[in-house]
Parts: sequence; structure tokens; C-alpha cells
Amino acid sequence: MSELGLLRAGVVTALIIIGSFFLVVGTVGLLRFPDVYNRLHSTSKATTLGAASIFLAGFVFFGPGGYGLTSLVGIVFLFLTAPTGGHVISRAAKRMGVEFYGQAEWPKEVSESDD
Repeated sequence: MSELGLLRAGVVTALIIIGSFFLVVGTVGLLRFPDVYNRLHSTSKATTLGAASIFLAGFVFFGPGGYGLTSLVGIVFLFLTAPTGGHVISRAAKRMGVEFYGQAEWPKEVSESDD
């Protein structure tokens, strides 16, 4: 195996380990956090980074064509949909009247007459 092959294998291994770490952290947050808003933060942030790292490992492994291009498209799709999904779920929870855990409150609405 050439030096370039060893470097590629090392980068792929590192990206998979980093991605797995973030996915585990997101899962632990999902199980441990007390309310829907904290759980959303954990899953949308940590799992987005974890899955993106694993997609990036796929791009490094397969190269810029074929499956590598599919990995890049997956990263773009992930970064567009995960935050949007988290935002929609949090707005739905607010409309349903789900309260924050502890002393947190929604920010006060700012009207134009307050300026």
C-alpha cells in the first residue's frame, strides 16, 4: 500500500471515529435530557455533525465521482433538512403548550410600538 493509500485510510478512519463519537453523544443527549427542546438540540446538532463526518469519510474513500458524489449530496441534504426539521418540531411543541424544563421562558414578543 502506498503512502497516499495509508493517508487516505487514516483520514477515513479518523472521520468515522469522529462521526461515531458525535452520534453517540447525540444519542446519550436524547436519552438523558429532560424536555423536548433540549433533546432537539442534542439530536439536531450532534447527529448532524456525526452523520456529516461519516458522509465525508465516504467521499474521501470513494473519491469525487460516483458514490463520493452521493456522499457530498448527502451532506448538503443533511445540513438543509436537519435544522429545518428541528425548528418545525420545536414550533409544534410550543404551539402544543409544551413547557420548558426548569426556569427557562420563551422570549417576549417585540412589537413595533416598543421602538
